[in-house]
Amino acid sequence: MSDAAVPPARLPLDWIAVSLRRERTRAGLSLSELAKRAGIAKSTLSQLEAAGGNPSMETVWALAVALGVPFSTLVEPPAPAVQVIRAGEGPAVHSEHSSYTAALLSASPPGARRDIYSVRVEPGTVRDSKPHLPGTVEHLVVSAGRVKAGPLGEQVELGAGDYMAYRGDVPHAYEALAPGTRFVLIMQHM
Repeated sequence: MSDAAVPPARLPLDWIAVSLRRERTRAGLSLSELAKRAGIAKSTLSQLEAAGGNPSMETVWALAVALGVPFSTLVEPPAPAVQVIRAGEGPAVHSEHSSYTAALLSASPPGARRDIYSVRVEPGTVRDSKPHLPGTVEHLVVSAGRVKAGPLGEQVELGAGDYMAYRGDVPHAYEALAPGTRFVLIMQHM
C-alpha cells in the first residue's frame, strides 16, 4: 500500500477528553445538558471524557457546536515551540459517512480566529457538512485531484491550484471527483 493510501493515525483520545472536560466546565454544562445539545448519548459523552470510545468527526463537531467553540478547540494537541507536520501526518479525524479525512495543521491561536486543515477525500461519497458557528468562512485550495465543494446549491468544481471561499455557516458539502483528491481548508471564525 502506498503512503498516499494509508490514512493518518486517529486523534489521541486524551486530547479530546481533556478539551471536552475543559470546555464543558467553562460553559457550565452538565454531561446530560451537553449530550442533549449535541444530540448524542450521555454515555457516549461520558466515555469520551474518560478518553474512551472512537469518536467520529460528526460527533466531535456536534460537541464543538453545542459548546460554541471551533472544532479545533477539541482536537488540537499541545503545541511545541517549533511545529512541523509532514505530509500524511497530523491529528486526523475521519468521517463515518464518507471517504473524508481532515488533519488539523494549525489551530487558531489566541487573538486570531482561523484553523487550517489538510483534507483527503476519495470519490464515491459526499461529505455533507452542517453549518458551523455563525460568521464562519471557509477557504479551500486544491492541491491534487478534483473536488466539487461549497454551499448546497452553489457548489463549484475545482482542480489542482484552484481556490474558493464560501460561507461555512450554511449547509455545505465536499465531493471528490478524482482519486487522491487533497485540499487545504482554512476555517475563518468571526
